[in-house]
Amino acid sequence: MANRLSKIYTRKGDKGETRLGDGSKTPKDSFRVNAYGTVDELNSVIGMLMAQSLPRLMQQCLFEVQHHLFDMGGELCIPGHEVILPERVNWLERVLDKHNADLPPLKDFILPSGSMAVSVCHLARTVCRRAEREVVGLSRVEAVNSNVVAYLNRLSDLLFVFARVLARQDGGQEVIWQHDRELIEV
Repeated sequence: MANRLSKIYTRKGDKGETRLGDGSKTPKDSFRVNAYGTVDELNSVIGMLMAQSLPRLMQQCLFEVQHHLFDMGGELCIPGHEVILPERVNWLERVLDKHNADLPPLKDFILPSGSMAVSVCHLARTVCRRAEREVVGLSRVEAVNSNVVAYLNRLSDLLFVFARVLARQDGGQEVIWQHDRELIEV
């Protein structure tokens, strides 16, 4: 690694601009900064998920995902740079297929609820969907590697499947949305 941060604050961002990985300046609320900032947020939420009690293979997969997301943030921070390759999207699809294979087909909508692990997994899924929307927004004004959007799309699906797996862990079940329910008495 060529650059090390010896001083955390520089005061250079105090006027609402930041430098991208190529050295150019951009507003802190630009599409690009929003995109890689949301990917960073997603990585943090996945870290919260990994702090829960998870099956070993799920933990290992999420560790790999965190590295991919860090690479993705770097890619989004450097215009024209590409790191997320189709192989990473294909890997996600294999992980998704493996974990989804034993789940029953969905017949009802499920609520993002249950154990702490299930709830944090759903939070990660929703942040992932937002990251995907931010990257799509960026792609409308600047060129973006299409594998980034595909990766985030598959990752949100994987997080949904992980939530389903976790809900069934230790004999548990998913919390089903009930359309025709009575209001509770208070």
